[in-house]
This record gives sequence, C-alpha cells and structure tokens, in this order.
Amino acid sequence: MSALTAGTSLIVMAFAAFFAYGFIHGRLVVQNNPALTFQNILTSINLFKAELFGWVIILICDVVAAWALYLVLAPVHKGLSLLAAWLRLIYSAILGIVILNLVFVLLLITNSASLASFSIEQLQALMMLSLNAFQSIWSIGLIIFGGHLLVVGYLTLRSRNIPRIIGILLLLGGIGYIFIHLCNIFLPEYSKLISTLTLIFTLPMTLGELGLAIWLLFKNPARESVS
Repeated sequence: MSALTAGTSLIVMAFAAFFAYGFIHGRLVVQNNPALTFQNILTSINLFKAELFGWVIILICDVVAAWALYLVLAPVHKGLSLLAAWLRLIYSAILGIVILNLVFVLLLITNSASLASFSIEQLQALMMLSLNAFQSIWSIGLIIFGGHLLVVGYLTLRSRNIPRIIGILLLLGGIGYIFIHLCNIFLPEYSKLISTLTLIFTLPMTLGELGLAIWLLFKNPARESVS
C-alpha cells in the first residue's frame, strides 16, 4: 500500500508541476517585463488561480510522498530513510513559503483598486519582487530536495529489488538539482553555465523520480531486512 501511495503521489506531482510551472507560470510570467507580466496575470486571473491550486496539490503530494517513501525504504536502512523523509518535509515547508509569494501576487493584482495610493509601476515592481522571491526561495528548497534525492538514490542502490538504473538516475538528478540551484542563487550572472547544467541534468532529474514512481506503481516491493 505504501508503494502504491508513493508512486501515485509522485505521478500526480509530476503532472501538477508540468501544469502549474511548465505550462501556466511559463506562459504568464515574462522575465524582465513587469508590465507584460502584470497584464498577462490580470487578463488570465483564473489561469493564475489554477496555477496556485496546482502548487497546493504538489505540496500535499510532497508530504504524502515523504511519508510513503519512508515506509518503502525503511527496510533498506531505517535511519537514512528517515533522513530522506525529513529532507523532503523541509523542502515541503519551503515550498509552502514559496506558494505564499504567489498568493501575495494574486492579492496584489485582484485588490489593485484598493491600492490607489500606489502607481501602476509600483504595483508591477511589487509583483515582480514577489515572483523573483518565489523563484529564489524555491531554488533554496530545491537544493535541499537534491539532498533528498541523493539519499533516496543511495537507498535504491542498496535495495535488492529496485533496478540499479533508477538509483543512478536519482543520484544524478540530486547532483543536478544541487549544482543548478546553487548557481541560480550565487552565480546568476553565469546564465550560460546554468543553461548547460540544466541541459546536462534535465534527463536524470526527470527520469529519476518518474522511473521510481512507475516502478512503485507496478511492482510490489518485498520486505527487506532493516540495516
């Protein structure tokens, strides 16, 4: 049951992330163009609310996945499985803070009439500040998430049941998350380096958890001795 719960949570999360961030956020938010971004969200406010709903689904799935993966991987090594769960829960807490930035953007735009003392340029500046905070704080969370994947990847490699290729992909994905988002925070001026790292690690970052999710959905992991 825990394997099915973990696999389902990871799959739902993947689709919700593609919908909320890949489709809606990428469509509405135009970097370095506050006026166009403001107009996009204002004229597509229901779409922006759908993005917010998608992030809430992702947050719930992350918490459920942390618990379910702990139960699945505890027979491999209970202590490391607990560490992986806590790292994912810490990431989830940061994700909750990230979502609040989008809530602030929604309130800012839908209540712009009550903020008459602010010029449109000031409202747009506040909106972009919140959107940039969303991205930067999320990057911090994804560094921690990368640590979670490293631990999960190691545990899957130690498992007698899970295919080793999944563990390798998870380890590479974890390394990718850590390096890309460290660069996003501390070396944002090196955009070519960040793009190169993203290109290199996109495949393992995508296939690692997705492969684990599919395996969990269609396999029934046998009990292993606790280390």
